[in-house]
Amino acid sequence: MAQQLTLSQRRAALEREWAQWVPARTVASRPGAVPALRSEVAQSWLRSLRTVDPALDRAPEAEVGDRWTASPLRAPVAALADQFDSVAEAGFVAAVTDAQGTIVWTHGGRSMSRQAEQVNFAPGGRWDETHMGTNALSLALRTDRPHSVFSAEHLVAALHSWVCYCAPLRAPDGTMLGVLDLSTTWRQSHPLAMTTVRTLAAALEAGLRSTAPAQAGMRLHCLGTARLTRDGTPIRLRPRQFEILTLLALAEDGYTHERLHYAVYGDRPVGASLLKSEMSHLRRATGGEITPRVYRLTTPLTCDAADVLRALRAGDLDTAVRLYRGPLLPDSQTPGIVGWRDHLTVALRNAVLASPAPEHALAYGQADPDDLAVHEHALALLPARDPRRAVAAARRHSALHA
Repeated sequence: MAQQLTLSQRRAALEREWAQWVPARTVASRPGAVPALRSEVAQSWLRSLRTVDPALDRAPEAEVGDRWTASPLRAPVAALADQFDSVAEAGFVAAVTDAQGTIVWTHGGRSMSRQAEQVNFAPGGRWDETHMGTNALSLALRTDRPHSVFSAEHLVAALHSWVCYCAPLRAPDGTMLGVLDLSTTWRQSHPLAMTTVRTLAAALEAGLRSTAPAQAGMRLHCLGTARLTRDGTPIRLRPRQFEILTLLALAEDGYTHERLHYAVYGDRPVGASLLKSEMSHLRRATGGEITPRVYRLTTPLTCDAADVLRALRAGDLDTAVRLYRGPLLPDSQTPGIVGWRDHLTVALRNAVLASPAPEHALAYGQADPDDLAVHEHALALLPARDPRRAVAAARRHSALHA
């Protein structure tokens, strides 16, 4: 009874906050005026109010086709059928989304499934922040961390009778695949539900690793992040070593010592021994596969930035925007990296702005949310009734106020 009373009091307090701020939308102009809310929820409200009506009664619909049939998550989910049956018997509805926040699979008991379908918590429902506002799925997608959202923490009033627990799902190479969500009525809120969703998400990711084909060779990710793997196993490098390896991956002819020294240090008065020391560390980390006189990789290394440039040279813009995940090593100020970053950004951005396909502008705009011209280009190309205009319009609004 004490637990139930605590939940009721919490729900009532949140309902008061929601009723005071959200319908009037004054929260958008008073970001510090929602003290009873968790900060992450308040900030999500501010973002969501730009594109989502709190009076929305159900999630917008998207065509999912055979997306679940082709999903790598299908087999791991099937392997945990008994656990998901137990979750359903406990009064929860389980859901898996794709990387864009569209639900592709659900499982629950008859009563809870019927309630979930009323708000389109079902395959095809779009639960990302742009379309359905603040909820556990949208927060997990945005932050890449587990989240729970209780009752009136949801922006949309139709969800105030729910509590949701969510955890991100990643492929073995770190690619975001979607999220796992467990939802039920607010009266059944319990901290163990978060433990359960974390455990199930970890089990699904373990299932993905056990069935993933072996990844041969080295793979360098340097767009938007920095990550190196050998045969699928991560290799730890220092930031400077990532910079040098990226330069070597992008320059097929390699570097002389003097040219690489300038690309790394510019005009700074740095002794030649420092670069030699960095190269020594890098050789040990990568297995010594770098020639000593002209610095060049002797074993093939695949690199996302090199793949994007190769696609652009071939005129394959579909592949280029699909692979682009952000600027080249965005935190680096190394001269050679800055030069390659500008080269890559200008080449891809100009190709996107010249393309008549809105898909290209939408994909690039996701990786570069501050590029106003790209968002306006997407809006100019999208038909008036295309639901993707909401995404482009929200990004344009954010870029204008950045």
